[in-house]
Amino acid sequence: QVQLVESGGGLVQAGGSLRLSCAASGSIFSINTMGWYRQAPGKQRELVATVVSGGKTNYADSVKGRFTIARDNAKNMVSLQMNSLKSEDTAVYYCYVRRTVGVAWYDYWGQGTQVTVSS
Repeated sequence: QVQLVESGGGLVQAGGSLRLSCAASGSIFSINTMGWYRQAPGKQRELVATVVSGGKTNYADSVKGRFTIARDNAKNMVSLQMNSLKSEDTAVYYCYVRRTVGVAWYDYWGQGTQVTVSS
């Protein structure tokens, strides 16, 4: 099992910045992908950004140029720097980790942290 603890959510005005952090513990070996998803009220959970162990990143089109994901393999942490926030970024943000063991994979989720952007 992998435990994920998120921090850094909150309330910010449009145009402002927030930084989310997530620390992984437990069975952290073989972690391949780390990242963030979000879910707004009445909407499906969607990918925000991911980073694989080799460092390649992937971003949702809606956040490209505004959000930056970073990974610290030594500390088993992933962060999301969010700049130029918009009201449509309001959502619960979930930390995500995927472990790969051979041909099997295991997904883990944090408890979620609320990000609210006021216009």
